[in-house]
Amino acid sequence: MSDVRRQRVARAVDVLRGQLRAPFAASAGTVVLLWASLTPSLMPRTALFQALLTALCMLAGYGAGALAGWLVRSCGGRLTGRARVIAWRVLAVAGGVGTLIMLGLSLRWENEVRDLVEVDRVGVLHLVLTVLITAVLFALLLELARGCKALGRSIGRFLGRFLPAAASTVIGGLIAAVLIYELAIGVGGGRLLGALDASFAAINEEFSTDVPAPTTPELTSGPASSQDWDDLGRQGRVFVASAPTAADIGAFTDEPALQPVRAYIGSGPEGVDIRDEALDAVAELEALGGFDRAVINVVTGTGRGWVNENQAQALEFMWGGDTATVSLQYSYLPSWMSFILDRQRAQDAGLALFDAVYGRWLEIPEADRPLLVVSGESLGSFGGEAAFSGAQDLATRTDGALFVGPTADNRLWNRFTDEREPETPQVLPVLDDGEIVRFADRPEDWKLPGAWEGTRIGYLQHANDPITWWSPEVALERPDWLAEERGRDVSPNVRWIPGVTMLQLGVDQFSANSVPAGQGHQFGTAPVHAWAAILPPPGWTDQRTVELVEVIGDRKWLR
Repeated sequence: MSDVRRQRVARAVDVLRGQLRAPFAASAGTVVLLWASLTPSLMPRTALFQALLTALCMLAGYGAGALAGWLVRSCGGRLTGRARVIAWRVLAVAGGVGTLIMLGLSLRWENEVRDLVEVDRVGVLHLVLTVLITAVLFALLLELARGCKALGRSIGRFLGRFLPAAASTVIGGLIAAVLIYELAIGVGGGRLLGALDASFAAINEEFSTDVPAPTTPELTSGPASSQDWDDLGRQGRVFVASAPTAADIGAFTDEPALQPVRAYIGSGPEGVDIRDEALDAVAELEALGGFDRAVINVVTGTGRGWVNENQAQALEFMWGGDTATVSLQYSYLPSWMSFILDRQRAQDAGLALFDAVYGRWLEIPEADRPLLVVSGESLGSFGGEAAFSGAQDLATRTDGALFVGPTADNRLWNRFTDEREPETPQVLPVLDDGEIVRFADRPEDWKLPGAWEGTRIGYLQHANDPITWWSPEVALERPDWLAEERGRDVSPNVRWIPGVTMLQLGVDQFSANSVPAGQGHQFGTAPVHAWAAILPPPGWTDQRTVELVEVIGDRKWLR
């Protein structure tokens, strides 16, 4: 080998050694957070999601350890000589053995969670893939973090010409952090949001079938409607086209039924005021005869305008089709993106839609007014609550409400949960003996000893739904649901770990809709039981609920 080649190889080895070199405290922090990331949470994790979680935790551990080491060194503490050698050997042995043990335990815990939510178990291949993907992701994240650190040092060296060394180091790091934030969130985030919005706007125009516009006057885009079929958006067309017919409902009721009214307004051009869209929804509801029905259901959809068919059809079948459901689209983005990037839009939509419908409803003579209810699922529940100040306001202005899979940011849900009776758990709280508001995980939870008279407000939630239980506060404070007895289908091995639990629940959200009905964020036919408890028609029985659950469960609709 020539001298030049030897020098190149030597330089490459030095660079690699430098990249692999890490301070002792940073390495120790990385190992500890690696172990913590392998503990169980609410949802099963694929190898990819587990690797993402572990890589993020390892990076956090590296950073925390590096900071701790820097503070110790600043105070004069250093590992040197034999003590340093022993410390590294102990870390290497403990890290290697401990990681092998934790990987084995993680597989057992993973399968325990999978058994609870009734999905297939995984084997050793799951661990192998997790380790390989984690290594790649952590290396990429670490290099990105080191690049950010290098930028801060460069700025600090420049400032060092004019400022003391300590001040220039701190200020340089802060300037680098601000620059990176602005580039990533301000410029990059804006472009990303624009690209996402454009992409999902294109998807919004697609439809999974070639189903034509409806021909019945009770449905949007039908003969009595002012809305064009092409303007409803994908989820709007799915919602309208999936409406049951009068014959479908009559087959269940064994008597003549009505065609349910379904009014829907698609997302308008950019810049259109959501209040104008809400007024369009009221005009559409009026044109379709919705204010002449026995029940009006005001639904706040999810980000893309999705409305849960099981919620809508439960009321339609129960009331013999004598119902009207109204909703509008306020975003093109999927629910989780809309929640992160533009959650205020959901609240604006929920407030505008209910206020518009309620204003027209008040104009009807009191004796002729239909029952007025509100509903929403996930981000839709977050938006649907926005029209109300509390339980009494809901009870005064509605005849019932059903909020499914609430988010931890739901304002009223948080208040009702915090004000629960002391002996009741956070996952299944009881508020004021269930006089107005009740919470349920299973059908039997709706039935409490006290009377549930007048307006009934219901929250349907699962103990293992990460969308309900994730919040930034979980990073620093153990939530009550982890301090109390574990809820239904929550592993007893789930423990609160500062910072880590928040990341675990954040990753869990991506799996929350990929589990069987009755688990995570999948509610199946549970809304049938909920509406049967909240707004049953005269003469309704538990047996009819059971029969309707079977009918709704067997129905197929467009997606």
